[in-house]
Amino acid sequence: MSSRPADLLIARAVRRGGPWLAVLAATALLGAAADLLLPAALGRAVDAVVRIRARDGAGAEAGFGLTGPLATAALLVALVVACDALGVLASGVSGARAAQWLRSRVVAHTLSVGAGMTRHFTPGEIVTRAGVNVEEAGRTPEAVVTAATLVVPAAGSVVALALIDPWLAVTLVAGLLLIVAVLRAFMRRTTAASGGYQQAQGEIAGMLVGALAGARTITAAGTEDREAARVLAPLPRLRAHGLALWRLQARAGVQAAVVVPLLEIAVLAVGGLRLSAGGLTVGELLAAARYVVLGAGLGSALGYAARIARARSAAQRLEQLFAVPPPAYGDRPLPPGPGTLELRDVTVRADGVRLLSGVTLVVPGGTCTAVVGRSGSGKSSLAAVAGRLVDPERGAVLLDGVPLREIGREPLRRAVGYAFERPALFGETLGEAVAFGLGPADDAGERNENAARAAAGAARADAFIRRLPLGYDTPVGEAPMSGGETQRIGLARAFAQAGRLLILDDAMSSLDTVTERQVGRALTGSLSDRTRLVVAHRVTTAAQADQVVWLENGRVRAAGTHERLWHDPGYRAVFRAEEAS
Repeated sequence: MSSRPADLLIARAVRRGGPWLAVLAATALLGAAADLLLPAALGRAVDAVVRIRARDGAGAEAGFGLTGPLATAALLVALVVACDALGVLASGVSGARAAQWLRSRVVAHTLSVGAGMTRHFTPGEIVTRAGVNVEEAGRTPEAVVTAATLVVPAAGSVVALALIDPWLAVTLVAGLLLIVAVLRAFMRRTTAASGGYQQAQGEIAGMLVGALAGARTITAAGTEDREAARVLAPLPRLRAHGLALWRLQARAGVQAAVVVPLLEIAVLAVGGLRLSAGGLTVGELLAAARYVVLGAGLGSALGYAARIARARSAAQRLEQLFAVPPPAYGDRPLPPGPGTLELRDVTVRADGVRLLSGVTLVVPGGTCTAVVGRSGSGKSSLAAVAGRLVDPERGAVLLDGVPLREIGREPLRRAVGYAFERPALFGETLGEAVAFGLGPADDAGERNENAARAAAGAARADAFIRRLPLGYDTPVGEAPMSGGETQRIGLARAFAQAGRLLILDDAMSSLDTVTERQVGRALTGSLSDRTRLVVAHRVTTAAQADQVVWLENGRVRAAGTHERLWHDPGYRAVFRAEEAS
């Protein structure tokens, strides 16, 4: 991808350094100015000594003549030390602020995109970019400001040498042009190598996260060594890119190490000739020697150039995340209505595979519709598109006559509640996990708590939560829950949140038969004021629904009551296949 968006991102991150960035720049410039003035002060001190000895001066007169230049030099040294100390603090704080801003943007954008982000990047890739790559890009303020301020001593040294002797300035400029050429080539090659290194890092992290998710399966199959080899398959590329970075830095370091001493020798040689010709004083030659060291200090920008190159590569990887657009929401409110859901010629495609094809369906408000079909028939895709977890490639989905794309984020998420097969529980306690999504507790704490406990009762979660020593205050990570109990917490959260439409995507698969029937009675009883769309695998769930939608190969094969569809041998075979699997 183009590096321009990444460079713009770096520029914005640098600005986020805040007032500490100004402190960093000020201390760097002030320290550079002090460095530039120090050689002149030392030169004047040396010339004063020479003049005093030439006049055979001694004692108080000599001390008086040296006091001013030496005091000035001492003050300049103290100023350089103070600027260095304050600069270290400013660089750390400004870098932390830049990293915080970048990480906040990455996390907020990733969550706003939602499930669509994982279609482009693995979870491990996303975590790597939000962690390692953000840290790399967050070091940009110090690298940019410090590298930029290195130009000040170099330019100042050229000017100072021009004032001492133009031939010295010409010699320094010729050497600086060589140093700039080395830095430019190093920057370009290091950016490319850093990108490959970070890409390999992300691949390893992505496969490791996947392996950890299936750790029990790997252990049970005894394939730890094979999986370790698979996760570490990009390691040779990581090593190759790492070695390439070290080689680039070593080559550029050698080039700078050769150019800088030769430059110093050249300037001193010219200065020596000018001294012998009477064009320079001893103090001016000393100052010139110091100025060439300052000017050649531009070569020390190599380390900062490497940081900037890594930051550019990291910023390019972050920009790839930002390039995935979040779903755009409208501003239309939901009108009063029973929660009628309508799909019109809906087609959903992912990675070139058609998951739903031309699905047209009406779910009347306040009714319960079961969605059945063999594995891969499109049931979960239908559930996802019904509440706008994904957008259809073609067609429209409407809730009470309003297209979901036109509804604002807040009213849509308050209207639709989801429960999944493997729910992720958020919040510090079980009570917070059930109430998650109901809004801040400060706004309606007691109402939210009552709604959460009522939902937990409907999901048959209230009883086992109350049996825990801390009840609803039990920390989520310390609650000893089975898969079915976790599903009941997920169901309770969906029941509490769904204001108009409740979507259950295989959310009762881990429940025992008795509990499933009890939850099914709640779906047709206390929750009957909401529209319910249930992905079903069991006959009992389908039999309790008002209508059944039978999917096959992403299309609606038939729709009707369970009793009517049961006469079709193909429909009965769906449940036999599910029971067999």
